[in-house]
Amino acid sequence: MPVPVPRQRAVPAAECGPAQVSAVALTEEAHRDTAALGAALTVLLVEDDPSGALVPELRDSAGRPIRVRTARNLTEAGRLLTPDVNCILLDLALPAAGCADAEDGDELAVLRQVLELAPRHAVIALTASGDAERGAEAVRVGAQDYLFRDELDSRLLSRAIRYAVERKRSDTAERRLAEGRLRAQENRRLERGLLPTPLLEGAALRFAARYRPGRSRALLGGDFYDAVRTPDGTVHAMIGDVCGHGPDEAALGVELRIAWRALTLAGLCGDELLGTLQEVLEHERSDEEIFATLCTVDIAPDGRRAGLCLAGHPAPLLIRPGATPVPRLLPFDNNGPALGLLPGARWPRTQVELGAEWSLMLYTDGLIEGRTSPGGPRLGQDGMLDMIHRQLSEGLRGEELLRAAVSEVRHLNGDELTDDVAVVLLDRMA
Repeated sequence: MPVPVPRQRAVPAAECGPAQVSAVALTEEAHRDTAALGAALTVLLVEDDPSGALVPELRDSAGRPIRVRTARNLTEAGRLLTPDVNCILLDLALPAAGCADAEDGDELAVLRQVLELAPRHAVIALTASGDAERGAEAVRVGAQDYLFRDELDSRLLSRAIRYAVERKRSDTAERRLAEGRLRAQENRRLERGLLPTPLLEGAALRFAARYRPGRSRALLGGDFYDAVRTPDGTVHAMIGDVCGHGPDEAALGVELRIAWRALTLAGLCGDELLGTLQEVLEHERSDEEIFATLCTVDIAPDGRRAGLCLAGHPAPLLIRPGATPVPRLLPFDNNGPALGLLPGARWPRTQVELGAEWSLMLYTDGLIEGRTSPGGPRLGQDGMLDMIHRQLSEGLRGEELLRAAVSEVRHLNGDELTDDVAVVLLDRMA
């Protein structure tokens, strides 16, 4: 019977969107793998009698000798399985010592052991002539191909080894792309939780927001925000910042946002709301050093007044209409401690007069802690006020204003900010 010709598989194209980063990384890795194939191949033969299993010489497509190492059992194979090994030739008749599956009559027990020992290596199963069924089962279990021991041919075996190595790399790339797509889907679900759709139906307000994580290539950060309108017509908005920039902080930010929305819709406000959120943070944080700052506003149904609570967070900007609107900071004298710092803390609620027309900008400290030039001083709140004033005088409003603010802060800092940035803008027009 002729030696089976190895089967090739196509690698699926990468999808666009969040998975694209993973696809780029895999493409770079594929280039490295292709370069590695330019070197001579190394094969590990696992067989009771290696001297009689292979033809004397194997060569790759360029005519270079294929290096062959031999192991008489899996213990020796484990010692010889170094990173430069490209393919394993495994005799399926090799005893699977100490394997319960072998005692139960599993004819592929030794193959399962090798696949567990070397999950990243290509494997070609060697079986007796005419035992095609066993060889096909070996491929189904995880081998890249099977050959008959007593019908080996130098040319076909060399080609089988090359094809098996390529097929394993193809399988690995396909699996990693699939994992990348799953991670992208998970990130999108988390992002939807972190960047919510405000519940403002019926409110005479316009809402805009911008969000940018500080971590390289990240979709999520520790900043969070939300806005809802309760049945009595009050509009509640908040913005917060969990210290740190990793996935744990991002997850905690999502939990705090969801808790805030649930508690707000349940009727809690001010000090009672913040105290409950602190309890949530204390139970959910992974380290006792983790804290979160928070700014909440509750805007009266007539839109002219608001209650302000600050928990270690910078005060919002209030912008009133005029020929050249001048932004100013809301009072921050009653700023309470950040959540998670002081057990039993209190957070006073400050009453603020807004007027008939206004814009209210809530932001996280990522907007003011960037540098005004590489290595220069920080922008700070004064610098932010000047920047927003100038952009307002240029006629920027709403989403355009937020986009310009975040873009300029990044540009001043040298294009990349180390901290997350979130900005929320509420507008009320007469």
